[in-house]
Amino acid sequence: MTTTAAPQTSAAAFDVAVIGGGASGLAAALASARAGATVCVIERDVEAGLSILATGNGRCNISNKRLAAHHYRHPELVEPIMGLTAEHDIANLFDSLGLMMVAEDEGRLYPITRKAESVRDVLLGGLARAGVTVRCGADLTQADYDTNEGCWKLLVREPAGPLHPKQAGDAKARLRNLRRAHAEAPSHTAAIHAQNVIIACGGGSSHIARVFSLPHLPEQPVLCPLACQSAYGISLDKLDGLRVHCGISLMRGGASIAFQSGEVLFRSYGISGIAAFNLSRIAQPSDRLVIDLFESHTVASLQNLLAQRADTLGAYVGDPSWFDGMLARPLASALAHAVDTRRDADRPTAIAQLLHALPFTVSGTTEHRQAQVQRGGIPFEACELPSLRIKSNLAPHLFACGEALDMDADCGGYNLGWAWCSGMKAGIEAAQHVR
Repeated sequence: MTTTAAPQTSAAAFDVAVIGGGASGLAAALASARAGATVCVIERDVEAGLSILATGNGRCNISNKRLAAHHYRHPELVEPIMGLTAEHDIANLFDSLGLMMVAEDEGRLYPITRKAESVRDVLLGGLARAGVTVRCGADLTQADYDTNEGCWKLLVREPAGPLHPKQAGDAKARLRNLRRAHAEAPSHTAAIHAQNVIIACGGGSSHIARVFSLPHLPEQPVLCPLACQSAYGISLDKLDGLRVHCGISLMRGGASIAFQSGEVLFRSYGISGIAAFNLSRIAQPSDRLVIDLFESHTVASLQNLLAQRADTLGAYVGDPSWFDGMLARPLASALAHAVDTRRDADRPTAIAQLLHALPFTVSGTTEHRQAQVQRGGIPFEACELPSLRIKSNLAPHLFACGEALDMDADCGGYNLGWAWCSGMKAGIEAAQHVR
């Protein structure tokens, strides 16, 4: 975007400015406005709420019926910040916006439409009814607190006039054209004054932390696939795209340190799927992933099952088709190859052991563009808890919420649950500190 002239002489003034128009920012803005504050959302992208559209594979896993603390990076902070009625508070928020929700597997909550657009639409509609100002395409470049006037003086770089994107036939093309128009449009620097500021910029908060001179923990992607090396010469390329429901253990030093049950997606680089995503939060290089393809069985019961199968089909002699009806053919071929590779056990025993514990070695996380959240950000040591107000010796009248803080959680609606609750908490606290 081409920068032109100097700052505007007059500044728009608000009680609360929210930096970021994602899930936590929109929740914070709505909570502040409903508490009586005048509110402005400053969003860097061309529209607010766009990050919501990518959640839950476009279906938006809004929250979970049970936001248990053990799913979170800092479980000891969940109850003080999110409160004892977090699930009820989130339900009330969306009920007040007219959104109907349904529960699916493991208590995951979705909009009844199964469309993330529905969640974004009701939030933006709620902000409009509450009189919240939303300034999009606005990049915060400077923030100074004026003790005499008792307010933050913010400078943002934004388009100098309305954008004129080319017409498009679908939503994705329209968004691309809007971003292109934003990049090509002249810009100017505008001033915004606010008594209180809420940092709700999501992952990638290092720039905003620098603007406000706040401590910041290095960020790293989590909830993403795991790069793995297979054992026994199994070709991951030949398993690429295969989905199986299984148990998966993360092993370190010979001991299991975590377990997930669910769908696994084999990829040429390793293991993907929700179970792998959750394990990516704690996995380290050289850890072992052990996949149990029949988690309801023990090795002994699998041996009995295989013996019965041999009585019906004849003894296994190395043909992968022997597993038809039991395993998908690509997995059967991989297992047959692994059995042939193992020389330390008879075939029935080797098959049972591999069905119960198919091993892989973790190289690290991968496909970071798929990562659902970023770990790191503003440390909780910089905050007054449970208000989420930044400590006054660091910055006055400043709050933080959502992914901008060093909190992440398992898949299943827990991260968005944190976004809504921490956003509402910061929004209400900021409104209460308006003079």
